[in-house]
Amino acid sequence: MNHLTREIAPISAAAWKQIDEEARERLTPHLAARRVVDVAGPHGWDYSSTNLGRVRTVERTGEGAALVRQRQVLPLIELRVPFTVARDELDSADRGATDLAFDDLDRAAHDIAVLENKAVFHGWDEVGFTGLGAATATALGTDVQNYSHAVAKAVDVLREAGIKGPYALAIGPRGHRAIMESTEGGGLLVLDHLRRILGGGKVVRAPGVDGAVVASLDGGHFVLELGQDIAVGYSHHDADTVTLYLEESFSFRVLEPDAAVGLTG
Repeated sequence: MNHLTREIAPISAAAWKQIDEEARERLTPHLAARRVVDVAGPHGWDYSSTNLGRVRTVERTGEGAALVRQRQVLPLIELRVPFTVARDELDSADRGATDLAFDDLDRAAHDIAVLENKAVFHGWDEVGFTGLGAATATALGTDVQNYSHAVAKAVDVLREAGIKGPYALAIGPRGHRAIMESTEGGGLLVLDHLRRILGGGKVVRAPGVDGAVVASLDGGHFVLELGQDIAVGYSHHDADTVTLYLEESFSFRVLEPDAAVGLTG
C-alpha cells in the first residue's frame, strides 16, 4: 500500500479504471503550464526538494578555521483537491455502465490545474516560486483587435534580450475564446496572425491566468519539477459517497527571467 491508499477503497478495478480515465481526460486540456515550460520527473512522492546548486555560509563562533556552508534547496509543495463520487455510480461500473457521473471529479481536475497554472505563470510568494513574466510586463488590453500589437511588442522584447523562439502565448479562457472567434481587417483570423508573430509557436488556453504571458519555447528557461504527478487517492467513505482526491507535488523555477513577458489586462 502507498500513500494514496487506493487498496482499501470500496471501489472495484472497473470503477477505478473509469475514474482514472476521466481524470486524465479532464486534466489534459487544463494543464496549460506543462505545454509551455520544461517538465522534469516525476521523481516520486518521497522526492522532497529541488537542488539549487547553491550554498549559504553559516556563521559560527568558537575556535578553528573551518568554513561551514549549507546547501540550498527549493522544497516541493503538495496540492490535494478532494472530490466525491456516489457509491451507486461506482456500483453501476460493476454492472458494465460506462457513462458514470463524475461532475465533482471534473471540478477537482479544473481546480488543481488552475492552482498549478497560477503557480507557474504568476508565481507563489509564500512558497518561493517566481512566475513567468515577473521581470518584464507590457499592456495587453481588453480589445482582441489589439492583441496582435501587444504580442508583437512582447516578442520584440524577447528578441532584443537574445531569447530565441518559437514563442507561446498563454492566455486566460476569456481572451482565448475572443482570439478563436475573431478576425482582423481583410478577414485574417486573429489566431493565424498571432501564430505568425510567435514564430510558428502556439496559443495556449490557460485557466487561472490573469492577462497573458508570452514565453520562449526554446527550452532550458523554466522548469516544473514533479515529485508525484497528479494521481487519484482515497480518503474515506460513508453509506452514500466515497471521498477521493487529486494530489501532486512539485516545484517551479525560472532559470532565465528574460525569457518571458507578462501581458496585463
